[in-house]
Amino acid sequence: MSSAKAKGEAVVLGQIGRVHGIKGWLKLISFTVPIENILDYPCYRVNIEGSEQELEIDEHRRQNKALLVHFKGYDDPERAKQLTGIELTIAGEQLPRLDSGEYYWHQLEGLKVVNQKDELFGRVSNLLETGANDVLVVAADSESIDDRERLIPYLVDSVISKVDLENETIRVNWEADYLD
Repeated sequence: MSSAKAKGEAVVLGQIGRVHGIKGWLKLISFTVPIENILDYPCYRVNIEGSEQELEIDEHRRQNKALLVHFKGYDDPERAKQLTGIELTIAGEQLPRLDSGEYYWHQLEGLKVVNQKDELFGRVSNLLETGANDVLVVAADSESIDDRERLIPYLVDSVISKVDLENETIRVNWEADYLD
């Protein structure tokens, strides 16, 4: 599973962090796994003060566990500071195709989660990366059996029995009274 996040047809790959240094470099918060995968895309769509624009990374480097980037045309800290907090997006069709049974996180967010007894737990609000396995965070909604938030491990074939994107449902082997 990949952790890119979707917003409509656009997929959010990362967010621009704070300015680094005096030449317009910025910290880049990548939502991709591994974090360097964000650099596979030549241009990003961004929304700057209500105007959709394209940004291009012309230089990048790794600093410890972070990525530092320089965007073409943003050569000083004052100009670069305008980009702080902006999300980098691409069109969903630019993402690599996955093998059958594999999903991007943004495809799972918002899906209904139902157990083997047809009890609706709610919808996937987000996912957590724990190291051992990913975890679905299932938020209750008005149709849920109760108002509990559930953390359900994303373990294919043992806990996750079926992901049905067409019907927007994930079927799980999980009891309503399991403790999270």
